Amino acid sequence: MPEAIEPRLSDIEGMPIRPASQADAKAALSVLKDIAKGRGPIADLVASDAPLKDFLVAAFALSPFLRETAGSHPAILESLLSESLPCFLSRRIEAARVAWRGEAPGAALPDAEIMSRLRRAKRDVAFAVALADLARLFDGRETTRWLSDFAEAAVSAAIDHLLLGAHESGKFVLLDPSAPSVDSGIVVLGMGKLGAGELNYSSDIDLVVFYDLQSGIVSNRDEASETFARLLRRLIRILQERTGDGYIFRTDLRLRPDPGSTPLAIPIEAAMLYYEGRGQNWERAAFIKARPIAGDLEAGERFLKELTPFVFRKYLDYAAIADIHSIKRQIHAHKGHGEIAVKGHNIKLGRGGIREIEFFVQTQQLIAGGRMPALRRRETEAMLRLLAETGWIDGSTADELIEAYWFLRDVEHRIQMVRDEQTHVLPETEAELKRIAYMLGFEDTASFSKALSRVLRTVERRYAQLFEQEAKLSTETGNLVFTGQQDDPDTLETLKRLGFQRPSDIARTIRTWHYGRYRATQSVEARERLTELTPELLRVFGESRRADEALLRFDHFVSGLPAGIQLFSLLGNNPGLLSLIVNIMSSAPRLAEIIAAKPHVFDGMLDPGLLAELPTRDYLAPRIANFVAGAHHYEEVLDRLRIIAAEQRFLIGIRLLTGAITGLQAGRAFADLADLIIAAALDAVSEEVRAAHGRFPGGRVAIIGMGKLGSHELTAGSDVDLILLYDYDDEALQSDGAKPLDPVRYFTRVTQRLISALSAPTAEGILYDVDMRLRPSGNKGPVATRITAFAKYQRQEAWTWEHLALTRARCICGDENLIREAEAIFSEVLSVKRDAQKIRKDVQEMRALIDKEKPPKDIWDFKLIPGGLVDIEFIAQYLTLIAPAKGVTPPPAGTHTLEALKALGAAMMDANDVDRAVEALSLFTEVSQIVRLCIDGDFNPEEAPSGLVDLVCRAGDYPDLTHLEADIRRYSRDVRRIFQAVIAA
Repeated sequence: MPEAIEPRLSDIEGMPIRPASQADAKAALSVLKDIAKGRGPIADLVASDAPLKDFLVAAFALSPFLRETAGSHPAILESLLSESLPCFLSRRIEAARVAWRGEAPGAALPDAEIMSRLRRAKRDVAFAVALADLARLFDGRETTRWLSDFAEAAVSAAIDHLLLGAHESGKFVLLDPSAPSVDSGIVVLGMGKLGAGELNYSSDIDLVVFYDLQSGIVSNRDEASETFARLLRRLIRILQERTGDGYIFRTDLRLRPDPGSTPLAIPIEAAMLYYEGRGQNWERAAFIKARPIAGDLEAGERFLKELTPFVFRKYLDYAAIADIHSIKRQIHAHKGHGEIAVKGHNIKLGRGGIREIEFFVQTQQLIAGGRMPALRRRETEAMLRLLAETGWIDGSTADELIEAYWFLRDVEHRIQMVRDEQTHVLPETEAELKRIAYMLGFEDTASFSKALSRVLRTVERRYAQLFEQEAKLSTETGNLVFTGQQDDPDTLETLKRLGFQRPSDIARTIRTWHYGRYRATQSVEARERLTELTPELLRVFGESRRADEALLRFDHFVSGLPAGIQLFSLLGNNPGLLSLIVNIMSSAPRLAEIIAAKPHVFDGMLDPGLLAELPTRDYLAPRIANFVAGAHHYEEVLDRLRIIAAEQRFLIGIRLLTGAITGLQAGRAFADLADLIIAAALDAVSEEVRAAHGRFPGGRVAIIGMGKLGSHELTAGSDVDLILLYDYDDEALQSDGAKPLDPVRYFTRVTQRLISALSAPTAEGILYDVDMRLRPSGNKGPVATRITAFAKYQRQEAWTWEHLALTRARCICGDENLIREAEAIFSEVLSVKRDAQKIRKDVQEMRALIDKEKPPKDIWDFKLIPGGLVDIEFIAQYLTLIAPAKGVTPPPAGTHTLEALKALGAAMMDANDVDRAVEALSLFTEVSQIVRLCIDGDFNPEEAPSGLVDLVCRAGDYPDLTHLEADIRRYSRDVRRIFQAVIAA
């Protein structure tokens, strides 16, 4: 910052504060006059009418600490009058940072000397920051930053001093005594507000210290624990012992692992084992703000990076949120509830206080930080803005909490500035409260109390919206008692009013939960969470059609869970998610089974942008890449692919279920996901084959998606039709690895490994069932096909049905040059002018054979009914093959059936028929996508889950099943007529 614009005390205009009493003002002026004697700049100020004089009188009147500091050390004020505030503070902080250096290089100072140096610097910084803050030359952000910078410098200097002393005594062997901490392996983490750079005025500092024995600085490793314990005891004394110069910081080391039974510092390796095996949820929250501030900063960054999976978990842990919230409940229990009284209110821990804002932020960081690295910032304000930007909270919530946060921090600072005391409690007396009000610039205590109460209520309201849905259904609706063996009559009445037809069965089911008869309800904590959740669960299930059936399906889901606490905590903290799971249980048993088998699929459902974001290829690609990036070996890559594929399939399904996307969009999304997963699997397989057999000279591979994958029309339960094409240098006879293979065996091995990677069942399930029967010669041909053989087959040997299938062929991944060659073959083959009569005859025979061998089960068999999806696909494929003979350019292979129908129909069909066929395809697609998402097997309206019938009607935009079924019959009749007209034309 240029000197010309750096703030100075002399910049004060007007009076930001005023004395609380005339007596205090007189005492303050007397001190100012006393210290002016013999000090020209202060004397000149006292003799003037400058606003700064009145400000200093008010500041000294309001703060006995500032008045006593000025009286005892007037040189501080004298320096401040001649320097800008940033210059003054920067020089003091830098002096603190190098306070460990003595006159003789490499020689450690006595403890007393560094203690004195750091205390003098602290006194200067505290005095200057307080005046700048009271004068409003600094806001809360600058105040906390300067205080944090000084704390970091002081701790760093103390650590360097101790390391140098240990080096002198022979306990340590430093690599460079002129830079003691560099490569020392000593990790000193600032926690809490220090870590976030938000230290308060008279704050304690929370430190955690670890050491790396591999750094080699410890002379005797057997004595390391005791050596570091002594070193840290000296650190605490250096920082917090009160001397004639005051103190630096009260220091707390209790955030280390298991502080009741561990030394003050422990090895990094032991720390990692602790956090991985026994780390507590409150420790995860604490480490969000952890920052290396002293010692070996690079080692500190490495430690925190390694600790990231503990703090920000790959799978969301909602039990952790409830656990952290229980800390807040304990604080409430300790402090008591009722009206918020300003006098005696704890600004940090009380209701609506600073801690609630911090919890508000940190809990959401724990939820989202594992999947969204951007939400791992330490600073409270920055995190509130990011939470708003990413959609986790709305902008008005962020603005309100940011304003409240800095207001409360200002109040906190002034409470502490009065006497430099580490307190967060407002005074009980009117006179002392008036002092705080005046320090904040308020006219009186009434206006201050009104403003503070408004802020506290705002924070409490926002906090309550996030965490505390405290309304209990039993107080609003009636009894809900599920203890004992007998039904409670009032409870049965309540269940009836809620919408349940079989209240006794429901009551018995819930008693089963409370008795812990399922694995998911065996722990006390799980049952407690479920008990808290039950009233809301019953209310939401009761609102669904056929509520009993839906709740009993939820019971079946719970009975199969290996554990329940995370799910129950999740549902209790997310009412919207509870409604969604009711929707799933009442309409989509297939999704319910996925949830039961893979609870982690819930993780993505908490993303507030989920339903707003279309699952496009650009959306899916970075998520898959980021999730797989950390895998270190082949099987781990495949397992991560299975996890992310299951999750994203589920989330695409959730969007479809809620109506956020259409069936057509879902088909494209499922296909884009399959493309990306197959491409990643091919990369992993190719690397694995190369590791065993080397590279094949000139070897290239391309994967062709056929059928619904090729045309972007996959459903939730589709298998994938694939063809693997390859090529290589003609001169090459074998691969160049330790176990060489000839070309056929080499690329067959790649194909077999790919099929296994995609379809082999594991603990994480499978990726896709793979069908390769559309390759040349079908099951009789080799699983991998050289491009030249593929071209020859398609040109000379392929049957009509294979050319029909080729219309949906699409290269989904592999070597770009080989892909271009394959696409050129597709284009060439589909551009051939064929005998339309022969194609017509073949198509008619194929459709007749399907009618004979695979008759539709009922009207809901959209694929096989006369005039269903097969007819529409045949129309598009048939027109593609005969288009060149009609002088029409066929669409590229892999074109969506809908798009092909529109393009070809415009030139080769009656316009009304095109519109009718397009409408039928859209309806059949929308309903089919919903059915395939929600159930395995056929759709039978009489046996379908209650909610599924509603979803099917909604998918077609029909009021009821009767109207939908009538239109399906009309559409299918029209499509069969159109099919016969087109094929016979």
